[in-house]
Amino acid sequence: MSTKEKSLNFIEQIIEEDIKNGLPTEKLHFRFPPEPNGYLHLGHASSICLNFGLGLKYNAPVNLRFDDTNPSKEEQEFVDAIKYDVEWLGYKWANEVYASDYFQQLYDWAVQMIKEDKAYVDSQTSEEMAQQKGTPSTVGEDSPYRNRSVEENLDLFERMKNGEFDEGSHILRAKISMSAKNMLMRDPIMYRIMKKDHHRTKDQWCIYPMYDWAHGESDYIESISHSFCTLEFLPHRELYNWFLDQVVEEQNIRPKQREFARRNLSHTVVSKRKLAKLVAEGYVTGWDDPRMSTISGLRRRGYTPASIKNYAETIGIAKRDNLIDVSLLEFCVREDLNKIAPRVMAVLDPVKLVITNYPEGKEEWLEAENNPEEEVMTYREVPFSKELYIEREDFKEEANNKFFRLTIGKEVRLKNAYIIKGEGVVKDENGRITEIHVTYDPDSRSGSGTEASKRKVKGTIHWVSVPHAIEAEVRIYDRLFTNENPDGNKEVDFLEYINPNSLEIVKGYLEPSLKTASEGDKFQFQRLGYFCVDKESTDGALVFNKTVGLRDTWAKVEQK
Repeated sequence: MSTKEKSLNFIEQIIEEDIKNGLPTEKLHFRFPPEPNGYLHLGHASSICLNFGLGLKYNAPVNLRFDDTNPSKEEQEFVDAIKYDVEWLGYKWANEVYASDYFQQLYDWAVQMIKEDKAYVDSQTSEEMAQQKGTPSTVGEDSPYRNRSVEENLDLFERMKNGEFDEGSHILRAKISMSAKNMLMRDPIMYRIMKKDHHRTKDQWCIYPMYDWAHGESDYIESISHSFCTLEFLPHRELYNWFLDQVVEEQNIRPKQREFARRNLSHTVVSKRKLAKLVAEGYVTGWDDPRMSTISGLRRRGYTPASIKNYAETIGIAKRDNLIDVSLLEFCVREDLNKIAPRVMAVLDPVKLVITNYPEGKEEWLEAENNPEEEVMTYREVPFSKELYIEREDFKEEANNKFFRLTIGKEVRLKNAYIIKGEGVVKDENGRITEIHVTYDPDSRSGSGTEASKRKVKGTIHWVSVPHAIEAEVRIYDRLFTNENPDGNKEVDFLEYINPNSLEIVKGYLEPSLKTASEGDKFQFQRLGYFCVDKESTDGALVFNKTVGLRDTWAKVEQK
């Protein structure tokens, strides 16, 4: 194995350069700062892995900070879900903090800016302000309220805080420049009136800070050394730094904002707004629907923390946005589940197979491997009887020489059991096969050591004993969107690409060892794929979600 160290990504290079230039390593401090207005998705998972991964690499604290500055969209439900997702991925935060912890400090700093004539209360409508904003190629116009006196601004801002004005009647703006090239620097809004209860501060505040004002100052209060965010915040960096200039004291750590690219996933969306629309309009059953790109949806589908972290590490950190094929994510979970998931037998499209020469009423319990990837092999017992279920596609009445499963006059092996030979079929009035009749070689049982057991046949198929089978609802999930980039065409609503066949529900017949399976348990249904027990399972009524197939079937579809 090569001893060459893994090369640093550009984020790590930034940190190493700062350390080289004198930043003490004990001053390194990172944060993951979600807004609690929805459930986390796969894009957030990459950010979680980045920030907490840096914390582990540099033995530095990482804060979990909720940027809860918009009470109209934020709920405690989302806070709880986010905490659970981060913990489930295997990370621990140093401090659980909230932007709302700093509302008083942010307000006090805003008052100080008013006193220094760096902020003013604007009483225009949003439409009027938009008209005055200008364009990237034309300068904006000053607000008629831009030169209000400090005394008037202080009075109005305090009355805004006290709830004396209606929403939309006044805002607080930073006084920067209406001719700045960066449109975000044209007297940005710092506070707006919102008479809505906050999930933590209740009705204590009637004004709430804007993200750009709260975010960098929160980083400063927490002594965050590096604030990493996605590329859409690159234009915000100038404003981030300007706001810090107003409050940073020389002896304290000054946060540094740097940006990395989003790595979007094909055949899905990761916008919280669009995910919320899918939920609200009933295209999915909830935020944790297994078709969703949310961490909770992936978890319910059967994805593991290791598979998601491996995916994040594989795609890495980049400077340009990119679309990642979902097959890479599926490869990561398939690779992990192959190592940890027990093998079991299940039949999802059954046809009855009758062994005509098997003794009536006899049953056997055959030994089967749990997982060939285990270091120390373990086994389970599987019941065998005269009547079995097999997959309908594993039989053809007539077949060519390339069909290596069961057909009339040819032999196959039943997994962990006997060699059988197709003899005939029974059909209903519509010509559909209802039973397949076969004979078996009683000396050919797998592992028995007989010469017959060592006989080679070209096909092996799985099965479930009819009298012992347990029924289960099995949900077969496909990709939620038919288009690989449903956000790619801005002229087409992303909902136009919804896959109408993204969910198929079938009745499956499973070996009885699964009777005691519980929520979250993961299995490989042999020859079919990986499946996970859904939370809607009850005693005697199991529900399984298909996580992923044994191989990438979409690659074949796309090549046609």
